[in-house]
Amino acid sequence: MASVTIARVANYIGAIDQGTTSTRFCVFDAAGKTVASAQKEHEQIYPQPGWVEHDPEEIWQSTQDVIAQALEQGKLRAADLAAIGITNQRETTVLWDRKTGKPVANALVWQDTRVDDYVAELSREGGADRFRAKTGLPLSTYFSSLKIRWLLDHVPGVRKKAEAGEVIFGNIDSFLTWHLTGGTDGGLHITDVTNASRTQLMDLDTLSWDEDLLDAFGVPRTMLPRICSSGEAYGIVKIGAAKGVAIAGILGDQQAALVGQTCFKSGEAKNTYGTGCFLLMNTGERAVRSTCGLLTTVAYKFGKEPARYALEGSIAITGALVQWVRDNLGLIGSSPEIETLARTVEDNGGVYFVPAFSGLYAPYWKHNARGVIAGLTRYVNKGHLARAVLEATAFQTREVVEAMEQDSGIALDVLRVDGGMVDNALLMQFQADILNRPVVKPLIKETTSLGAAYAAGLAVGFYKSTDDLRARWSVGQTWNPSLDEGKRAEMYRLWKKAVTRSFDWTE
Repeated sequence: MASVTIARVANYIGAIDQGTTSTRFCVFDAAGKTVASAQKEHEQIYPQPGWVEHDPEEIWQSTQDVIAQALEQGKLRAADLAAIGITNQRETTVLWDRKTGKPVANALVWQDTRVDDYVAELSREGGADRFRAKTGLPLSTYFSSLKIRWLLDHVPGVRKKAEAGEVIFGNIDSFLTWHLTGGTDGGLHITDVTNASRTQLMDLDTLSWDEDLLDAFGVPRTMLPRICSSGEAYGIVKIGAAKGVAIAGILGDQQAALVGQTCFKSGEAKNTYGTGCFLLMNTGERAVRSTCGLLTTVAYKFGKEPARYALEGSIAITGALVQWVRDNLGLIGSSPEIETLARTVEDNGGVYFVPAFSGLYAPYWKHNARGVIAGLTRYVNKGHLARAVLEATAFQTREVVEAMEQDSGIALDVLRVDGGMVDNALLMQFQADILNRPVVKPLIKETTSLGAAYAAGLAVGFYKSTDDLRARWSVGQTWNPSLDEGKRAEMYRLWKKAVTRSFDWTE
């Protein structure tokens, strides 16, 4: 690859954070403090039950808008940025025409379950774990591989164009990078190892696309991006308000949060509370294959250094459950109101809410589970339901923590947390209570954007080393457990009982 020269002295670093519900652009100073930020939501499209889509062109426009807005807000020019990092919702699948830049269909979001039949078909031939040794992932509706196959099978003419290299694939990181670096005029078709590890098409050991996997999933090699490290100067932005700035970091959103929390040592872990919940533990240069329902994934790879791996527990629905209560039930007017409503009661009133809207992810991996509310009586009111909604996130997190400790042989002393839901003090206290260990929020909450900025900053010398970054991490708030042990055990037992009621709901 031709090297990209950074010929400016700049005091700031930028990060595009393209998430499931919104796109954000943040500008950080050298200390990691946010000096400017802009955010824009995008439409969630639900054509039928189990289908979840995004309009890639809306996301591309939003990305351009928030970059311009943040720079204007901070009274900054492109020349003030040393580089830009990108972090993105993972697995969400885009196919677009190389000649026109137009998507061939809406993006299939990571939550989308329309590939159920493919999962069943491939599982019959070798079990749900038939590709786990190579990819670290079970067969699931979650990953990009089967979403690509569905689009190739269902959008007329696309498979033929993909085989000819005219239609190309990417997760959102690839789609944005391609457009930012020129699009139809020489745009870079690349991804990083963290995003590639979520497609189920990359060999975890070789960090390259695997021909046997491509054959099994029916994906043409010609449509795939080139796999790069998570931190290197890939190319220059050629369009919009950041024109002339190097793109120098790419990380999937959960790996970006791990980097933003400076979990650079083996055994360090973080949990991000967003649309879903994602708990990652750094396992160093060793890819630990899970026997407890977790995923093995690439944590990050900076430049020419060896890749670092992680165990991941993915929970599909956490913050999305609060949004569902807001949008579908109308019990609250805004997401923060869930805490106020939950505080109107002393406990959950015996109610347990298992939000298996798109199946259960870690540690169960039951794609045919569906959501249940258990324990309803005439006594229960909307406050109890709100509390059960919040507690569902904490219970699911405990299940993942237990699986992670069993797989890794490492006991977590403390859980580092980040994401939008950490502002909910009731949830964080209950998380500490049900885990029976401290929960710690860092001083800088926006760790996902910060992780992308760190990756880009390391690549261009804006930051000296990971040790330099570790020195910047500091505690913002700590929640310590205070729940009676008997009560903790009984609540967890009832939660586990409720979870079993969600199993095998669809035939």
